[in-house]
Amino acid sequence: MKVFLGDLVLIQGSIMKKDDRSRINCIFENFVTFLRKCTFCVLSVGPIPEHIAYIMDGNRRYAKKQNLIEGTGHRVGFLALMSMLKYCYEMGVRYVTIYAFSIDNFKRRPEEVQSLMDLMQEKIEGLMEEESIVNRYGVRVHFLGNLKLLSEPVRLAAERAMVATANNSKAVLSICVAYNSTNEIVHAVEKACEEKWEEISLLNASGSGYGLIGLECIEKDEGENLIKLIDIEKHMYVSVAPDPDILIRTSGETRLSNFLLWQSAYCYLYSTPVLWPEIGFRHLLWAILNFQRNHFYLEKKRKQL
Repeated sequence: MKVFLGDLVLIQGSIMKKDDRSRINCIFENFVTFLRKCTFCVLSVGPIPEHIAYIMDGNRRYAKKQNLIEGTGHRVGFLALMSMLKYCYEMGVRYVTIYAFSIDNFKRRPEEVQSLMDLMQEKIEGLMEEESIVNRYGVRVHFLGNLKLLSEPVRLAAERAMVATANNSKAVLSICVAYNSTNEIVHAVEKACEEKWEEISLLNASGSGYGLIGLECIEKDEGENLIKLIDIEKHMYVSVAPDPDILIRTSGETRLSNFLLWQSAYCYLYSTPVLWPEIGFRHLLWAILNFQRNHFYLEKKRKQL
């Protein structure tokens, strides 16, 4: 009986210690959140970016550096992404765009590509859960790129996520998959030409068109500016968001890697030496401070367009 009572005391003591640890962790997390919100209040004195884009570089190198099994780096990288999204949405950044999977990534080993596709499907389905970050912050999700290149399960999961978050209106998360800027620009030009050709054909059929049904009939004045800049831009994959204010790339690389080439002409480019899974609040803070310092110059250049 004494042994039994002693065991009960030990168990109760263990439970109390766990409860104490939970309370301490909760207090600490609330304190950190409070400090973060205070920091955002100070930052809000200057211009806050409306749109931040990320090139999430260094997942594989992180796994190698930490002697982790293949694929673990991307899982840790996903946790880093969730933290970055939380910080952005808490700060009031409305648009976030991430470079999740390039068309060039399909050239990797088939086993690695399949592993990434499986991970992507798992995480996309997680976005639709009620307690997910996109529902907590009212985020609408877009998947941008040549989605026909994705495996069917991943493509269907992406389509379901876009439908499930269609009514969210507080913020926008654009996930670029099977994407690169070359493909995006070619796609937009093709769509603009197809649209203009259909428009001309309809006008000619009604007798009120240009009389330009054959390309050989287009004279210089008549054909000039048939397709305008706005015709191309509205067919860009990333037309769901304004041009980015900041483009952040990890791992110390300063290349754009065929990402948002059309949209990034006047955005602030920030490269940090840390690998993507290592990125934290301080790196985002430093990027925004540098953006604020250069904001006047960037706006001046933008207005010269």
